[in-house]
Amino acid sequence: MYKKRTIALLVVVAMVASCLLTLTLTGQWSFAGSGPLRSGIFADNVGTGSKEGIKKIETAMQLVKNNYVEGVDQQKLVDGAIDGMMNALGDPFSSYMGPETAQQFSEQIEGSFTGIGAEVSMENGNVVVVSPIKGSPAERAGIKPKDILLSVNGESFEGLSLNEAVAKIRGPKGTKAKIKVKRAGSTNTLEYTIVRDDIALETVYARMEEGKVGVIEITEFSMNTAERFKQELANLEKQGMKGLVIDVRNNPGGVLQIVIEMAEHFVPKGKSIVQVEDKNKQREKTVSKGVGKTYPIAVITNKGSASASEILAGALQESADAKLIGEATYGKGTVQTSFSREMGDGSLLKVTIAKWLTPNGEWIHKKGIEPDVAVSQPGYFSVAPINKEKTYKYDMLGEDIKSAQTMLQGLGYDPGRTDGYFSKATETALKKFQTDKKLQATGVLDEKTAEALEAALIEQIRDPKHDNQMNRAIEVIRKEITSPVSNK
Repeated sequence: MYKKRTIALLVVVAMVASCLLTLTLTGQWSFAGSGPLRSGIFADNVGTGSKEGIKKIETAMQLVKNNYVEGVDQQKLVDGAIDGMMNALGDPFSSYMGPETAQQFSEQIEGSFTGIGAEVSMENGNVVVVSPIKGSPAERAGIKPKDILLSVNGESFEGLSLNEAVAKIRGPKGTKAKIKVKRAGSTNTLEYTIVRDDIALETVYARMEEGKVGVIEITEFSMNTAERFKQELANLEKQGMKGLVIDVRNNPGGVLQIVIEMAEHFVPKGKSIVQVEDKNKQREKTVSKGVGKTYPIAVITNKGSASASEILAGALQESADAKLIGEATYGKGTVQTSFSREMGDGSLLKVTIAKWLTPNGEWIHKKGIEPDVAVSQPGYFSVAPINKEKTYKYDMLGEDIKSAQTMLQGLGYDPGRTDGYFSKATETALKKFQTDKKLQATGVLDEKTAEALEAALIEQIRDPKHDNQMNRAIEVIRKEITSPVSNK
């Protein structure tokens, strides 16, 4: 199982502690059992065992201060003690944030942040990407869900806590973060150069496709997302929309109340949206106050759809007859709340207080939600980048050659094979590609050819006609629109 210290953070500035993968409560649930904290370290409601434990901590701190060979920053000791306490829970979504990180977390929840734009967590000592944010520098560079980040600008993350790794990645807007990555299925490490930038504040994107099929993409559930979603949905309906596709791929989650508000547009009055279960196994069911919709709905998901995205997908699947299309979701089924006022110095403690379940009572934690219609993207969507410092030619073997072959095949140039052996067919395909791109047709995979291959592939991936999951979802909705039983 997980032995991991996960703050599940959004990369803010470079990467900032705490993320929207954490399903955040903006208020307390009535059954959470978290009354006001008493003042003083030995508050009246602290038991004898707790008092002894606190005394032990104080003794340890005093011994360190009095005897350590160098000067000691007491605040660092306090922060380290609290951080260790959260680590001892073994929960990847409970965490402590210092004042600066807490401020960045609050900005992120409000929908405003700066960085490379990737959701990450710490798993088994590794910094792991949950998902890149749509349109972010990380996504544009080619970072994928489940990528393991190894180092930045030559500084290794090995043996570091998540916060320590994050500190090494931070930097001003416009500066470069050269990140080494380990990806499943690739034996070689990959390297990406990512320029830090402002992350787009917009979380909702809408358009109308042929046949009056509306499409709304949601990148995360920030405080302004529900209102933006309401506006875009109303605009599509005014245009005569007959069916809707909601895209939550690579959406790491956000604020619980926001996703509930959005689900109410589609879940009929009285039907369940989500259930939340506290530590005493008491459940609180949130039921819709909406009226539902008569048009068909599809939700597109992938392994980067987490937390609040899964709540929306589960609610619409089980209570609004929506079809889920794409891949199984991430599988994050817990709820957190944040304590900042109680900390008193601008720092923040984020604690898992409950688990959430789908309307039918399913806990999807570490399992995810399976789609009704499974659809994968083309293989070249997740191909590893090519090492530009090496040159490859006929009769050579390697992972970079395998990547080049996958790219050539995806671009319509038949390399003959995709196993990493540089065959004559691969050489011929490469020459044709070089000729078409007005490069010297040597049949050798050099730096310029590798860059041209990657640029051409990115352009193809961004072309909507190659998005298998979106195209299938639109197709499903079009069929339901024309079906005599399409009206709910």
